[in-house]
Amino acid sequence: MSGAQGAAPGGTGHRTVPHTGDLAVEAWAPEREECVAEAVRGAVGGFAEIPPEAVRTEREYELADDTDERLLVSALEEMIFRAETAGELPARVSVRRTGTAVRMRLAMVDSALVEQVGAVPKAVSLHGLRMTREAAGGWRCHVTLDV
Repeated sequence: MSGAQGAAPGGTGHRTVPHTGDLAVEAWAPEREECVAEAVRGAVGGFAEIPPEAVRTEREYELADDTDERLLVSALEEMIFRAETAGELPARVSVRRTGTAVRMRLAMVDSALVEQVGAVPKAVSLHGLRMTREAAGGWRCHVTLDV
């Protein structure tokens, strides 16, 4: 986990939370796009440990962002899709707005090089999905991934 639950405004972090049979992640950050990136980091950390020396391949994707929740789901679905179809996991994640689009850049590693510490997610659950701007500033999200 990076950061801490209830982190002060301006803080960034994530944590996995208990959820029967699935992987639930909470993330927070000052900006919406960074909160999404932190959620992807938390999701990957919930099932894999990536060695720092693993060779990375850069990939970039445009994400659907018609709603805040759709942006979060789009980023996580892309991570799951890459894991299932290409055998790659993101070691680094950045999400940023570029004009009218939101782009996610991933530094991918071959999943054969990582230590699996949990079940790999198969889908993003819409039940209990939250992506909100906090009254004190910053963003917070909660998402459950089906494993």
